[in-house]
Parts: sequence; C-alpha cells; structure tokens
Amino acid sequence: MNSFETLSTLQVQGKTYHYHSLPKLAKKMGVDLARMPYGLKILLENLLRYEDGEVVKKSDIEALVKQDAKQESDHEIQFTPGRVLLQDFTGVPVVADLGAMRAAMVEKGGQPDKVNPLQPVDLVIDHSVQVDFYGTPDALEKNSRLEFSRNQERYEFLKWGQKAFRNFQVVPPATGICHQVNLEYLSHVAMLGEMNKINFVYPDTVVGTDSHTPMVNALGVVGWGVGGIEAEAAMLGQPCTMLIPQVVGFEMTGQLLPGATATDLVLTVTQMLRKKGVVGKFVEYFGSGVSTLSVADRATMANMAPEYGATIGIFPVDAKTIEYLKASGRSERAERAEAYYKAQELFVDAQTKPAVYSDILKLDLGTVEASMAGPSKPHDRSTLKHVRTSFRQFLLARYGQDLQKIDAAKLKTWADDTKALGVPSIEKAATHPDAALGPIGSLIPVTDPNGPKYNLTHGSVVIAAITSCTNTSNPDLMIGAALLARNALKKGLQVKPWVKTSFAPGSKVVSDYLDDAGLSAALDGLGFNLVGYGCTTCIGNAGPLPPHIQSAVDKGGLATTAVLSGNRNFEARIHPNVLGNYLASPPLVVAYALAGNIQVNLTIEPVGYDQNGTGVFLKDIWPDRAEIAALVTKHVTAQKFSKAYGDVFKGEALWQKTVAPSAATYAWSDSSTYIKKPPFFDRELIEQAKASEVKGARILGLFGDFITTDHISPAGNIGKSTPAGEYLIAKGVDPTDFNSYGARRGNHEVMIRGTFANVRIRNKMVDKEGGFSKVFPDNKDATIYATAETYRARKTPMVVFAGKEYGSGSSRDWAAKGTRLLGVRVIVAESFERIHRSNLVGMGVLPLQFTGSTTVTSLALTGDEEVDVFGLEQMTPKCELEIHIRKNGKVQKVKALLRIDTPNELKYFRSGGILPFVLDRLVKP
Repeated sequence: MNSFETLSTLQVQGKTYHYHSLPKLAKKMGVDLARMPYGLKILLENLLRYEDGEVVKKSDIEALVKQDAKQESDHEIQFTPGRVLLQDFTGVPVVADLGAMRAAMVEKGGQPDKVNPLQPVDLVIDHSVQVDFYGTPDALEKNSRLEFSRNQERYEFLKWGQKAFRNFQVVPPATGICHQVNLEYLSHVAMLGEMNKINFVYPDTVVGTDSHTPMVNALGVVGWGVGGIEAEAAMLGQPCTMLIPQVVGFEMTGQLLPGATATDLVLTVTQMLRKKGVVGKFVEYFGSGVSTLSVADRATMANMAPEYGATIGIFPVDAKTIEYLKASGRSERAERAEAYYKAQELFVDAQTKPAVYSDILKLDLGTVEASMAGPSKPHDRSTLKHVRTSFRQFLLARYGQDLQKIDAAKLKTWADDTKALGVPSIEKAATHPDAALGPIGSLIPVTDPNGPKYNLTHGSVVIAAITSCTNTSNPDLMIGAALLARNALKKGLQVKPWVKTSFAPGSKVVSDYLDDAGLSAALDGLGFNLVGYGCTTCIGNAGPLPPHIQSAVDKGGLATTAVLSGNRNFEARIHPNVLGNYLASPPLVVAYALAGNIQVNLTIEPVGYDQNGTGVFLKDIWPDRAEIAALVTKHVTAQKFSKAYGDVFKGEALWQKTVAPSAATYAWSDSSTYIKKPPFFDRELIEQAKASEVKGARILGLFGDFITTDHISPAGNIGKSTPAGEYLIAKGVDPTDFNSYGARRGNHEVMIRGTFANVRIRNKMVDKEGGFSKVFPDNKDATIYATAETYRARKTPMVVFAGKEYGSGSSRDWAAKGTRLLGVRVIVAESFERIHRSNLVGMGVLPLQFTGSTTVTSLALTGDEEVDVFGLEQMTPKCELEIHIRKNGKVQKVKALLRIDTPNELKYFRSGGILPFVLDRLVKP
C-alpha cells in the first residue's frame, strides 16, 4: 500500500531494485529512527514491505515507531520471514505434516499442489549421524554407512519432499550442521526477491525449526527458532504473530585477554542474561568491545540465545560482516549487503549512537575468565578453578540420602576444596582419596579389552566431544584445540583410555583448513578423529559407551561425566547413563580428555605427566593467540568455503543412490515404523479445542522447575522396556535397529509413547525417576503413556502442573504434539519458555500461568485431585481464567493468566491448532 511513500530504488551491481526506505519513513513521520534498536528496524521494514491494509495495517507501522522502549507492548504485529531453515529431526515431521495436509486437501476436493512452500525452504540433514565408531581413521566412513542403513526410509521420504514441493531444497547428510551451513553459505544478509512483479532488495530474515537458528544473528540477520508447526505456517505464507518485543542492550567494552575464548565469553553472557530474565525479548550487542570480536566469535554468542532465553541475540551489520561475506566466498552478496544497509542507515560504525533500550547490561571483556557450564544447565557457569566444586556439590545433592552418616561440616569442606587432589590419577590409584566419604569414594575396577587396567570413579570423563556448531564454526577455537593437541603430543601426553573421544565439525570447511594447516594429525594422535559432519554428541547422538565402561558405570552407580563443546547439557541429553555434562571450549575438551576426571583442578594441577613423570600443566600446552591468528589468516580462505559449498546439494555417493517416489501425494505405508500419516487433521482433535470448558480432568504430571523439551520429548536412545520400545518390538523391529526418538519423529505412535518418557524426568506423583504417573481413582502406578491411555479410554481430559521455565530448551514441536496426542488439554505452569508456549497454542493445548504468589508447590497437590477450567468460550488474549481443583468435596479456586498472547494465536487455538487453520484458509477459493 505504501502509505508512508517509502518505496524507493537502489542501484546495486548495475541493476535497479526497489526497497522501502527507513530514512524516508523517519522524515515522513518526523521521528529519529537512529535511536531505534536495530532488530526493531528490521521488523519495521518488514511491516512496510507487507503493508496491505488487512494483515499489516498503517497503524501497526505507527505503533512500532511510537512504542516506548521501557514499556511492555500489547500491540500485535505480523512478521513474514524471508526464508525457512529446517534440520532433519524437525524437518521429517514438517514434511509429514505437509504430506498429510495435501491428503486432507484432496479429501476436501482441493488441489494438492496448493499446499506448497511460498518462501524458500532449506532442510539440512545434520541430526542423524551417531558416534558409533571413534578414534580410528575410518570412523567417518563407518558412521556414515551406519547412518544411511538406519535412516534410508527417512532419507527417501525427504527426497520425495524435495521433488514434490516447490521452493524446497535438501542439503544432504555429511555436509554440516544447519546453523553453520546457514552462516557460511545459505545467508544472503541482503536478499533479492519479487513482490507484485517488482524486484526488491530487503533484509535477510529467517525462522528455523531448531532453537539455535539465532546463530545467524552474528551476520545481522534477524532470525529465531520456532516449532515445526509455526515453520509450516510460515512456509505456507502465514506471518508469525508477535507482540512488539522489548530490546535489552548488552554493552561490551575492552577485549578478551589471552587464555579467554569466545566460549568463555558466551558462558559468562548466558549466566548474566539468564539471571536478568530476557525470555521473549530481543538482546542487542553494542559497544566498543563488539568491534574486537570476529563474526565467528559473534556466532558463538548468538548461537546460545536460547540458553540465555532471548528470542534473538543480534549483532548489527558492520564492516566485520562485509569482511566475513567476502572471506567465505560471497563477494557479490557482500557488495549488495553493504550498499543496502548503508542506504537504510542500518550499517553500524564507530560513530553510530547507541539505541534506546528497555534495559542495559554491561560487560568488560577483559574480566572474562576460562569457564565451563554444568553439570546439567547451560547457564550454571563455573570458573575453571571452581568446576570441581560444582561437580562435588552435585554429588552431595545426588547422593544426599546415602551421606547422612557423614559429618556435614566435613562434606562441605570437601565440596568447597579448590586445592590439588594429591594423586596423579584417581582412576590409577590403589585407593580412592575420598574413601572415607562412603559412596562418594566409589572406585570400580575395569579391565580394558585393549590391555590397560584402571578404575572408574565419580567424575571420570567418559565422553570428550568436539561437537556442535556453537564452537566448530569458530576457526580460532578449532585451530586452538588442534594446537593444544599438538603441544600435548610433543610433551608425551595421551588421552586417558576410558575417554570416548570424537571430532564432529559443523562443515567440511573446518576439516579442510585443519588439513591444510597440518593440524588434523594432532587431533588424530589423541583420538579426536573425524567421526561425522553433524550434531552428534550435542544432540544426544553420543553413541554407546564401550561395554566395559558401561558395565562399570552400572555396577557402581557412578556419576561419570562428559565434556563437550556444545550448547546443551540437560539431564540424560548427552547419554542416559552419564550424569554430569559440562560445556567447554574445544581446547578445554581436549584438556579434560587428557586429565580424565572432572575433579582435576586444571588451574593448579597437571593435565598429565610426561614419560619422566613430570607434571605438564595447562599453561604449558595452551596455544599462543598470535600463532592461532596467523594460522587462521593463512588457512581459512574464501577458496576453502567455495570448495566446500561448490556442489553442496549433490551429496555423497550414498545420497545419490537414494531413490524416492515422485508423486504429488505421499503413499503412506501401514507397515512403516518411521513414516506414518500424522493425525492432526482428525475431527476429534479439532473439535476438542472448541470446547467451552475442561471438566473433571485428571492430573497426568506434577513437575518442578526447568522441565525441558528434552524431558518432555527425548531425542536419545529408545529403551527396550519403554512403551516406545515395546511398540517397535511388537512391529518386528529388533532393538539394535531402534535408532533414536529423534530419528523416529515421523511416526506419531513412537512419539506419543516417548512423551514425558525421559529417564531423568521426575513426576512428583510417584517415587521414582522416569516416565511414570499414577491412575486415579485406582491409585495405581503406570507409565505416563499407559496412564494417558486409561484416561483417554474413559474420555477423561488431562492436565499437567509445573514450575518455572516449563519447556526450556530445543524448539521441539513434538513436545507439544505428543502432549496433545496423549490427551492433555491444559498445562498450568509458573512460567513458560517462548517457543514451547507457542507450540502448545499451535497444537490446541491451553497454556495457563499462575498469578500472584501461587506456585505448584504452594498448592500442595498430590495428583489425586480433579480439575475444572472454566471460561474457554469467552477467552481473550492474556485474560484471566479460573481453575477449580476438587478433592474430597472441597474446592480450591485458583486464578491463572491465559498465555494465548495474541488474537491470531486465539484463532489458531479455536481452529484446533495452526495446521487446521492454515488448511481451512487454503481450501477457501
């Protein structure tokens, strides 16, 4: 509509493009947009471009321009992303949903090709490779072959999607991790596209079905993670509905000191922002310190936006952005981006004034210390000298019942100790130095099939993984890890024999520049051989522990540890039998593999001992920053990126041999255990969401704080005795072929049975860990799935109660889908993580938030109550509803805030979910 007459033209590379000018808007409205946060200006341009008088109105543009930075907004705006990014764990169910939508379209008499992406969609297959083989030169080849044998049906299905849908392309396995591929190749920064037969240039924006999509914020690209159901809507032309977000400014000054890495920085920032509370907000980095950070450093920072709770963690476009595009083989895009962002006055330099933010945090980069985060939360940071303390405090909490006879003061002194252990290796010692502390001093003998004998103890590092796009996208960190490995080998050090080592970079660029620099051999020399190009350990694909290690862990009930260069370390995520998980920089991953136990204080104790028995300390092998910089300059070149991505969609031979059907609709097979037609268009599900009340509901789960989407919908191994395992066995699947929950996301029967099935989830209704509940009034323990089946047979609705930060973690839409298919109608929690709340609404599950001082603890629920929720017929966004909790003839009345935040979300809910809503829109002529 161009109400503000902002439509303009720009000459770029000899061609003329149209764009909506923000400077013209500022002049037209008589405002100073220079002080508006960068991220909001990108949203503003999006509104100008999509203004149509219906979905986007003139008043929306005015509201965003006039929004008080200090106030929370109640104004809903629409955001239409330029493209969509998928990975295969979330991408398979997206393609399945679209396939089911095509089938539903045919049933309604419509044309199947009306269900087709309108925006460019890239799916990167990166989540399926597992570390089965490691520490050998052929580990990559063996893991790849096993990956294809396990996932052949899934890959054929994705190839069908690539053929069947327009604007949909698949990056094959063994290429890299979606976020690193997005950063290094897919991103345009300034996109080109046609609207109403006019060629436009506009900001690159993206939503992705993985919560770490904000990694691309490092390039100034506004993008964030959404659930698969939201992504599907975006693919089909539906805008993302949101309230105008508040923007928290994060000012950085100074520069990192030698010994501090980008990983240490992001762990520090994550702790600060999680403590501040930025859920649902934008975070924007500014200040003189930003200019000292490379785009790779910024990517490490932006990647962990979900861990600090923000929607995005954005770095505005500046000279470093343009340099990175050129250095990664995208000179043409660099020229276009520089011209466009300068024309829009979005380009940041030393003269740019800070924006007006809702709040500001400050950090002097010179204060950042070497750090790790663990043992189970990404924001639980400890400086290096206090890592042992964090683990020992975890042990005290974990084994508290067994330690009641031990003197409490003695235990506290032990936990807070930061001195040297006094033994070269706990695992090699004849007796445990903490033997007097009972269960804390467990020492389990192991006979390794390869020869050595040793003991395993609490804290033994059994997994050390250089993994995840968070850090493998950063050449400084990767070359730093390789140099530390080289220096360790020169000192005669070796990784401890009980450590499972792996190296899984996020793109082939990494292995290319390490090969070119002659450093791959150093990593290989310590057992960090290349195992695959994918998420591996970070997503829970660590693979099995060696049998002799697993046996010792089981025998001793040991709290062993994993050290990984990832972004997530939730309970049971990395490996179901590894209790402590620490996030660390790649160099520290190598260092702890050498040390062998998380209780080694690397600030004062040797990493290991040379052949003369002399201690070698971390400072003796830590890489020199100048050498790292020189190697990055010499070996990380545009040619490396051009080579890696020159024929990116072709794939390896195994992918090329994968044959897929080419029909417009998918031929669903009843015998398939991987791909089944989703039930989300079934009338029963849709009608339930239109009910005016929830009456006589039973409680399926009573949970505490920080229940993650890993707890709700695990992605790791499927146990033989679990409901999902029993289902697969009944279908004739051998347990060795179970694969993982993540790989089975195309089969809703598996995923329903896996919902709330994490081995570490704690339902307060029962006295044991795992996916269990209790059926009432029978007062009978059962699995969550069996409990839900009983209630569904009785046509009894279900509710779940929880504490703070419910649904933290991955943007896992199956955490909402599985919840809905179990029959849960309402989730009542103290607070929700952004993506999961949105997913619940999109699936027709009602999210309610306690108000005032009411908490799940203060209600003193036992699980045998019945629950009524009234007022669903009169709901408005963020209204207050009343919950009645009935027991023994008494009624407890509780007020709760409806967390359906916008009018559009209410429309989705009323339609039975976002998928039926979109289908109805497509069916209409």
